[in-house]
Amino acid sequence: MSSSEYVYFILTEKPKFYYSVKLGSLWYIREFKYRFETSKRSPPTKLPVECLNSSTGVTCDIEIKCLKKLDADEADLLLACQPESERLNWIRDGYAVLAALELTMGTDVMVEEDGQMLRGIIRYIGPIVDPSYLHPITGRYFGIELQGEDRGKGNTDGTYGYQKRFSCEKNCGIFAPFCRVKPSAPTLHSPSKSDLHYEQQTQEIFPGDSVIFFIKDKCHCGVVLDIQEESGTPMVRISTDLKENGRRGVEIKVPLHDVTKGEIPSGPESMDIDAPKVETHTDQSMSLNSAVEVTLAKGNSYGIVRWIGNLPNREGIMVGIELEEDDGVSDGTFKEKRYFTCPPKRALFVKPQSCRPDSRFLNIPANVKKMPELDKKEEDDDYGSTGKLETVPPISTEQVHQLLIGRMKGIQGHCNSCYMDAALFGLFSCSSVLDSMLFKSTTPQDAPIQRILLHDIVNPLRSKGFVLGQNIMKFREQLQDHGYSHSFTTEEKDPEEFLNIVMHHILALDPLLKLSAAGKVQESYCYQIFLDQNHSLILPTVQQLLEHSFHNAGLKLAEVPSCLILQMPRFGKKFKMFEKIIPSLELDITDLLSEGPQQCIVCGHLAVEECGDCFKEPIFNPTGFKVFCKKCSAQVHSHPQRHSHQPAALEIPKGYLGRGVPHTLTRDRLELFAVLCIETSHYVSFVKHGPNKEDWIFFDSMADRQGERDGFNIPEVQACPEVGMYLEMSPAELASQVPRNMKGVAKRLFCDAYMYLYQSTSMCLYR
Repeated sequence: MSSSEYVYFILTEKPKFYYSVKLGSLWYIREFKYRFETSKRSPPTKLPVECLNSSTGVTCDIEIKCLKKLDADEADLLLACQPESERLNWIRDGYAVLAALELTMGTDVMVEEDGQMLRGIIRYIGPIVDPSYLHPITGRYFGIELQGEDRGKGNTDGTYGYQKRFSCEKNCGIFAPFCRVKPSAPTLHSPSKSDLHYEQQTQEIFPGDSVIFFIKDKCHCGVVLDIQEESGTPMVRISTDLKENGRRGVEIKVPLHDVTKGEIPSGPESMDIDAPKVETHTDQSMSLNSAVEVTLAKGNSYGIVRWIGNLPNREGIMVGIELEEDDGVSDGTFKEKRYFTCPPKRALFVKPQSCRPDSRFLNIPANVKKMPELDKKEEDDDYGSTGKLETVPPISTEQVHQLLIGRMKGIQGHCNSCYMDAALFGLFSCSSVLDSMLFKSTTPQDAPIQRILLHDIVNPLRSKGFVLGQNIMKFREQLQDHGYSHSFTTEEKDPEEFLNIVMHHILALDPLLKLSAAGKVQESYCYQIFLDQNHSLILPTVQQLLEHSFHNAGLKLAEVPSCLILQMPRFGKKFKMFEKIIPSLELDITDLLSEGPQQCIVCGHLAVEECGDCFKEPIFNPTGFKVFCKKCSAQVHSHPQRHSHQPAALEIPKGYLGRGVPHTLTRDRLELFAVLCIETSHYVSFVKHGPNKEDWIFFDSMADRQGERDGFNIPEVQACPEVGMYLEMSPAELASQVPRNMKGVAKRLFCDAYMYLYQSTSMCLYR
């Protein structure tokens, strides 16, 4: 079997259900099967791969996030190295593998054997055991004939097992993996004038410079990404591209003294061309703020053109790009001079032919591709970053139609992100009640997560009405990298889990909800509504659900919450307790507070007693706890049917007793501002953006899609004033509505509600 018919991987992270597999183990899958799996409409989270160390041929479903893709040559080299854990170090050292791939027959090398470095010549490169019928590769070894004083210190005459791989005298041969073999002469040296026919440059090397170095007798070049000091030695991190040789590019570290500034001139065919190497593409329409992509060692990187012009000591026009990821070399400076401003490691300066239009947005219908115009004063880009950690207020009712309504609006969904898209859109698009979490002090390790949330998600959503799916993925990667979940980038989550992690574990936000029960205070961020089996509700309002849940659990609010997040009585994606739930545009929580004066429900005087038994009496109002003054309580409970009731005394705040009639008592109310809904497995959200009943918008981060596997989701925000029409209906009228016949998207709000978000308008940052 040919090794080129397979795709190879190294395990870099422990998978969930295969605890015995080792980090650094090597895996493979047939190429046609890999193409089939990855071409599915829904990107797979796992791959059926087989371990190269296995003797059984058993296939395991390993999470893609745990696997790093390798070239066949790299896998062959690494398979010879033991133990498995060391392979991770070697693959991270891009230079070591790159140098090993350049070793050829007849090369003078030093080989490690029993703690000694022995001198020899490579006589054989290949497997030392016959190819297996189970696996396509068995490991690439180097057969070395020892030389000079080291002759006789080996262990073979070129034979391994029963196979003669090369010929030498007895005990003058050694078989070794690449990790024990080093070229005897330095593999890197600075080119001379005669080598490259160029004028030696004496300037200092800066990030962004093109540089030249040698591996053996082959000349390579790349772009400087960074200069670091390791053990007192300045090291240059270089992005290379070797795709002309059929191999992928890598990032390597080279000592500063072995690197020379410059670009390889045209001429010898064996020389690699300047990285980043890409297909030549000259797009006459490319201009400032164009969306482009470039190919670096890691693959395609995307960004926005921020500057076009001439750079010192560089011939021709150059383009300055702000990248979406930290794959660049500076913050917009070149040789200590600023050409534009962007976050650190986001700027890259390249020739125009080294970049091309962003392929993710090619062939998009004109009405989708068109993005909002730039606000030059804010230095914003078209695709979702304000460039500043400033405060951008929520979108007002007057701005909603201008900024939000339409296709390619809201937050772009990608790879099971709808739970996060819907939650973030609902929380931040038109409300500032939780803006404190964007600016509160946090730990240094969690500060990048907060910065991405503000800089790359909330601000562009509010200023441009659109957030790229890549920004959400960057946020998810940070959450995953911080260890909060190993599947944040691939699998669907519950919005409650996501919100708890962000608010509690990362931003250490004070609990939103403080509940009083039996004299003790419990704290949480969300409240799950539970009902007893004997409830009489058929078409409930959110007000009724909350009151019944509190009554059933014996709970009260210890204080007025700034934000109240309520989970409806449904379990998972299948079971819903109610066919429809009526949104309460306001929640009156006055009677739910454990402290504070309350009014008698009969006469309006100061209430001194509460009767839990009266709560479900149909004669009373269907909402509100049943509290009475002393006189009314006696009259109510004089009825024979209520003799068995047991009213309980209320705690009256000091200073209120004896005041008489508190008819001017202020009611504590919360305002509905968003609803998250789920039908089957897809989350969407509704936002109440204004005071009128028809001021509703509906958001779906994956409303449509452009292309197949290599395509992208098209988010959409639409006005849904029809919601107001159904809110005006009586309960009987609403109950008679057939869900599938309800107008617009109203059915999804009334029938699929999962989480209601309420706010105290007095505690919002903007009012």
